[in-house]
Amino acid sequence: MSAADDQEFMRRAIGLARRGWGRTHPNPMVGCVLVENGRVTAEGFHEKDGGPHAERLVLDSLMRNPGPDAALYVTLEPCSTTGRTGACTDAIIAAGIRRVIAGATDPNPAHAGRGYAALRSAGIEVAAGVLEADCTDLNLIYNHWITSGEPLLAGKLAATLDGRIATRTGDSKWITGEAARADVHRWRRLFPAIAVGAGTVMTDNPSLTARLEGSPEECPVRFVFDGRLRSVVEGSLPRVYGDAFARRTIVVTTQHAGGGYVRKLRELGVGVWVFESASGRVPVAQFRSRCAAEGITGVFFEGGGQLLSSALIERQLDYLFMYHAPVIFADEKAKPVLGGLRTEALSQAVRLSGIRRQVLGDDSLVRGAVVYPEKMQIDETLFSLG
Repeated sequence: MSAADDQEFMRRAIGLARRGWGRTHPNPMVGCVLVENGRVTAEGFHEKDGGPHAERLVLDSLMRNPGPDAALYVTLEPCSTTGRTGACTDAIIAAGIRRVIAGATDPNPAHAGRGYAALRSAGIEVAAGVLEADCTDLNLIYNHWITSGEPLLAGKLAATLDGRIATRTGDSKWITGEAARADVHRWRRLFPAIAVGAGTVMTDNPSLTARLEGSPEECPVRFVFDGRLRSVVEGSLPRVYGDAFARRTIVVTTQHAGGGYVRKLRELGVGVWVFESASGRVPVAQFRSRCAAEGITGVFFEGGGQLLSSALIERQLDYLFMYHAPVIFADEKAKPVLGGLRTEALSQAVRLSGIRRQVLGDDSLVRGAVVYPEKMQIDETLFSLG
């Protein structure tokens, strides 16, 4: 097979892996293709946690021994530990496969490189790193979880070209177009949880569900950050406290909230996490730790700007999705994307790495891992931590 052929079959495996989108946590998404005489004869993907791994599913579905020239394409290094489903390396060796082409190396310390070593020790030719960046990008959440033991906290913002998320009067629907908004729902489907601030639920009253064309509405865990339970005290209750998915809503608050309002939420079936805080602001670091203890591997922070700024200032934001629309307000009183830092030199700027770009209709998406400078100064005059 040529390098071009290897990439073609790996792209097919990547497409298969995406069929497990949002359903494999805490496991990775993995796709696998078996090729004989230049033709795909079996393929599959890891469908859900506890289900068969992609490699075993493909080999079992063939229902015969692979031919002598068979090559196995897999988006992630085959596992070499027994686990619940048996080591995939054992199944590959037993099947008589002579060539394995892999995309990304498994970052799991129990696996990393060991799968390749096991295959090579059995005399199997291994080509690793084919479309590695694309295969790694499949598993942003898994990669972070398995290496840190903590959830991936990702932020999403939609802004004008001059960095504003709403006009001076608060008008923000809609800055981005339909294609960008549909893409947000796709990411909602991937993440196990969504988080918003009290201001967002009070102003926009969102449903915070994943609504994809051709698929039923689905609801991740929904977190509402509300340090003083303003969303319960003021006016009518937001829909996320009373809709069909209310039991998947958790309000994240502090001891400054009234006990009666906490009881009211719990009587509605809404979960409440209470954290100690001197200021009434929910500490994002403590929230992260609680998510880790609960086995929540990733949280998609959708706003507002103050919540995301708070996460950034605490150095708790790991990844950022930045949607830009071809719109300009040119108004210094329009609401800015983020605030709270005093950046006096480029060396103090927060940056993104591992950049991925996408055009969505007239809009664009830039996303990447957040890289913090060694020193960050907080500007209390621009952003209140309270």
